[in-house]
Amino acid sequence: MKSGTAIKIILSIVVALTIFHFSILFKIIPYEITWGGRLKTDSEMYVFELISIVINLLLGTTLLIKGNYLKPIIRLSVVNVILWIFLILFGLNTIGNLFAETALEKSFSILTLALSILIWIVLKAKDNEHTIE
Repeated sequence: MKSGTAIKIILSIVVALTIFHFSILFKIIPYEITWGGRLKTDSEMYVFELISIVINLLLGTTLLIKGNYLKPIIRLSVVNVILWIFLILFGLNTIGNLFAETALEKSFSILTLALSILIWIVLKAKDNEHTIE
């Protein structure tokens, strides 16, 4: 798989996840089925969901820069460091989701594993292979 294709797939997933988190934030989806079933109050949910949305926006922006959709506002080396952090984060999240209390959260382990693999593909490509056609 080409890096540009991996970036497109990840961006699609990020958009879907952001919509998912907004759905929780606006109580379309009950927060009790997320975060391993550990959230107990609305205020906890608001904090966790806002953090999730910000993290998704950071990942999306980083990928838009890497894929040459956005003019680089940070150096490529910083973009790569951010992507390595996300690779580690998604790897650990995959393990955490496997031990979640709800089936929904457990099913997200497949998604976080896929994101880990796709980010790995992006990171292993040569810097000039990221252009999205």
